[in-house]
Amino acid sequence: MVTDADETAPPYAGPIAPQWQAAAKAKGFAITGRIRDRYHLALRCDVCGHVYEARIYTLMSAQPQCPACMIARLNQDATAAGLAHLGRDTDSRHYSHYRAPCGHSLRRQHEIVRRMAAGSTGLRCETCHAATEASEAQARGWELIGPDPQGDPNYRLYAHADGCGATQRIARANMQSNRFGCAGCGEGWMAAQSFLYAMRFTLPIGQELVKLGYSRDPDSRLLHQLQIDRDMPCEILRRVPMPTGHHAIRVEKRLHAKLRARHPHAVIDPLAYRGKIRVRSEIYDAALTQEVLALLDTVASGSLDG
Repeated sequence: MVTDADETAPPYAGPIAPQWQAAAKAKGFAITGRIRDRYHLALRCDVCGHVYEARIYTLMSAQPQCPACMIARLNQDATAAGLAHLGRDTDSRHYSHYRAPCGHSLRRQHEIVRRMAAGSTGLRCETCHAATEASEAQARGWELIGPDPQGDPNYRLYAHADGCGATQRIARANMQSNRFGCAGCGEGWMAAQSFLYAMRFTLPIGQELVKLGYSRDPDSRLLHQLQIDRDMPCEILRRVPMPTGHHAIRVEKRLHAKLRARHPHAVIDPLAYRGKIRVRSEIYDAALTQEVLALLDTVASGSLDG
């Protein structure tokens, strides 16, 4: 086999002490010769046969590490973690470069990759993650500028691209859920367009519920606020645009007053959906679904009476 030591290190004329050979054998190696200078030996690994250059001091005072076996372990860990090992990092022996399934190159600590292989942590590609955050902002009419200038990992710096152009620190969770306003132009939920909505939920026991409410972003309201149990079936049945959040809440209160007056026994006890839906009221038995949808139709047509 072609080896590192054979190709790069010149031989050195000198005896091999018996205690060196004994130490090498005890540690899984064999000494094939003296090389370079009086401080170095050529060691052959008993496991893979690779020959490499090692210091005599290292052999006698510590456990030598075969570079070929180490690379093989790194390759195995990378494969188990779903990565391709590209090579060790030249700046730190604890890091390597890897190719992720998305095709991007990553620099990761070996221990982190071992945890990924064991399933105790996951993978996040910085390039893909940045693209995801930029897309989230664009969907809200904002542009991702970069990390938080104050260093808070939960915040990012954004610009109001579809508005006044002001830059603002916003928590990423709020950008995802659309729960923020622009400090520059003052557009908040009370002045911004909103929606009345009807949602259906199916509890684990099979009971179906209907919810009437309002939100600037019904999808975000459902995903990030209402739905606690991610396995619970739920969907948005209807949404009706309102000119402002202020108008939406006024109309919503009128609709709830009508439903409670007509069907007081259809109001569901919050204990029935505790731990499943993050709300304390505004939930009705699914038998009222068609009536709720009919009320929203009257709102959409502009024919809601007093």
